[in-house]
Amino acid sequence: MSHLPAAPAYLPSPHLTAVPYSHPDARRLTRALHEEQMALYGFADDPEETPEDAFHPEHGLFVIARYEGISGAVGCGGWRLLAPCTAEIKRMYVATTARGRGLGRRILDHLERQAAGRGISRFILETGARNEAALALYEASGYRLTASYVPGRNLEVNRAMIKCVQPTES
Repeated sequence: MSHLPAAPAYLPSPHLTAVPYSHPDARRLTRALHEEQMALYGFADDPEETPEDAFHPEHGLFVIARYEGISGAVGCGGWRLLAPCTAEIKRMYVATTARGRGLGRRILDHLERQAAGRGISRFILETGARNEAALALYEASGYRLTASYVPGRNLEVNRAMIKCVQPTES
């Protein structure tokens, strides 16, 4: 299991920073996500197979989350353009040591605001059927189940979700 920094009981607001997908903290966190998915499902998409430019600022965003006083990032997530006005939320992850403090919601809200500011009005994502915390977060954030958008997915394991918003592009 990856070594991730421990978070204190009280945490101030996180610092969310845009980074390249190849950033060392992004890679460390996406590997930890992969390890958890492998343990839960026995398989998972390999984050190393995602092209480094998948979240390039021209067509996406990848962020890491840090707390002051904690060495290293404890959360991450990104969005990438799939079609005009449609973004896919990907690689959402919060280290076990930082869970239960609303960090996942902060990352998701940030990603949605940034994408909506670029004209995105529809978000789609996938999560695992056994990932109750992620399902609860996405449902509470306005996502609803939808048909799978990735060919060949195991529908007993994967859940596709969708959310439509008003773009805030100026």
